[in-house]
Amino acid sequence: MKILVTGSSGFVGQNLVSFLKNSSDYEVIEINLRNGVPLDFPSAHVVIHLAGKAHDLKKTSEEKEYYDVNFELTKEVFGRFLKDPFSQIFIFMSSVKASKDVVVGDLTEETKCEPMTPYGKSKLFAEQFIIDNIGGDKKYFILRPCMIHGPNNKGNLNALYKLVIKKLPWPLGAFENKRSFCSIDNLLFVIDELIKSRNIPSGIYNVADDEALSTNEVINIISRVLGVKTKLLKISPKIISFMARIGDRIKMPMNSENLQKLTQSYVVSNRKVKNSIGKPLPYSSEKGMIKTIQSFKIN
Repeated sequence: MKILVTGSSGFVGQNLVSFLKNSSDYEVIEINLRNGVPLDFPSAHVVIHLAGKAHDLKKTSEEKEYYDVNFELTKEVFGRFLKDPFSQIFIFMSSVKASKDVVVGDLTEETKCEPMTPYGKSKLFAEQFIIDNIGGDKKYFILRPCMIHGPNNKGNLNALYKLVIKKLPWPLGAFENKRSFCSIDNLLFVIDELIKSRNIPSGIYNVADDEALSTNEVINIISRVLGVKTKLLKISPKIISFMARIGDRIKMPMNSENLQKLTQSYVVSNRKVKNSIGKPLPYSSEKGMIKTIQSFKIN
């Protein structure tokens, strides 16, 4: 089976291509879209569209950049897929941010979409275009992963890892939040099952590990992997919030926005994709987190 992958140079792309090439069932075609969609777009049974503009946490990107890459580029790739009689499955890598930036309760595929950022809005535009224009006997899968992590991809875990390895106390121990993560191994497992199965219906699927973890739990996991004791300081949330407001005024790292990111809950339900696949995910939240942290330690 021929599988075409865009965005193969990114973290997910590199892991996906390596994963697919380990199977004799797949012939992988990598395509670079930095200069746009080529005229000689290859034919493939499955098109996995990973290429996109990632969420800019520093907020330096223009809104048009997200629109051009995440929406317009996806339209072009999807258009080539529709025109190819050989193509059967289109997999689009979206994000939970296409649904909501702040979650109360569990985020499901039925949750009303109200993205607040250009990143989330551009992903939602692309999702809707795919849904509105799919035709014939072709299938589509729109994947909304939460925070993806894996070996050598430190991402947002980097700050916590550095805090623990320096044996610094964690000052936000009084906050009890729950946040969903997505191990790269679980994401690759889901993609593989969607490709192989003939019974899973087209649609939007959240992808997340089974258990949400608190920031305190993540710090404890890092501490165990490193063999380092980290003290969780349970300072009153009122005092921390007051200090964050001071940080807003004098431009300190600990400000209200960063405090919210570190302490808010964001729980993503994976029930739909698990029920559709009919199999358990290979990695628990803790097992996947341990594998990621161990890769930091090696490097």
